[in-house]
Amino acid sequence: MRYIIHGAGAIGGTIGARLSQQGLDVVLIARGAHYDAIARDGLHYRNPAQDEFLKIPVVEHPKSLAMSDDDVVFMTMKSQHTDQALQDLSCVAAIHTPIVCCQNGVANERMALRYFRNVYAMVVMVGGTHLKPGEVLHHGVKPGGVLDCGKYPHGVDDQITAIAADLTNAGFVARPHEQAMGFKYTKLMMNLGNALQALCSGDIGDLYQRAREEAKACLNAANIEHIDLQLEGTEDQSTQKLPAIERQGGSSWQSLERGTGDIETDYLNGEFCLLGRLHGVPTPVNETIQNLANQATREGWKTGSLTAQQVSAAIEASSRRT
Repeated sequence: MRYIIHGAGAIGGTIGARLSQQGLDVVLIARGAHYDAIARDGLHYRNPAQDEFLKIPVVEHPKSLAMSDDDVVFMTMKSQHTDQALQDLSCVAAIHTPIVCCQNGVANERMALRYFRNVYAMVVMVGGTHLKPGEVLHHGVKPGGVLDCGKYPHGVDDQITAIAADLTNAGFVARPHEQAMGFKYTKLMMNLGNALQALCSGDIGDLYQRAREEAKACLNAANIEHIDLQLEGTEDQSTQKLPAIERQGGSSWQSLERGTGDIETDYLNGEFCLLGRLHGVPTPVNETIQNLANQATREGWKTGSLTAQQVSAAIEASSRRT
């Protein structure tokens, strides 16, 4: 198999690096200055045990690829970029190409199934940072993270079993599961704090808990199962993190810090706003977080611009209007 990593940022770059280090055939798709740096110098991959420039083939657009029946595509961009990426990919990839949605959120798989027959869901529990062009930081080694997976909408087949085996050999925990989307809904609830982390300075624990309570009410109303992620035994406590690659913030924090002009919150907190509207469940906490995150992105706020008290006041104002 050849692995095409569509979106070689923090997660895609990390997975591509680890697969490449195992001698597997890997191609990265990156954009702009990130592409330029990788094409010139290689992918600068850093983890607590390594600091290397990896010469991995890279292209800036799928149209530069000569696709074959041996290709597997990992979608690792953020959800707001998925549909355009799928349109670009569908111009060069056969309809039977395996598409692995290794992304936060639960909307990507359904988007991919509009274009491709063989779609796979993969939960993402990988600590990664991408702030500088050409560089990805990976915050763990043993294991490199959890990438449990399965066929979409459900099931396990030979393709995802082989992919999971390659990821396992590359140092990840990757277990095929019949109901992988159940894991992804659980991870989605965990991601409800992403925008809060980007927006707020100080303790966000109470706001995060309130957002999760709304989310659980939405899942119950929609009769959607979420499956607890089994993380026991997946962490090597002997692994030491180097101070130089301590993680400053998650994916939404990184988007706001880099000033990318977009943020994934519409597919995280916004997913539960959607479910709430469909099933009659009020979601003022998640609505407010979604709106503030989009405002911060539009207006170029710095990370940590708000306090938890300010967000709480905005939620109360939204509830009164409702």
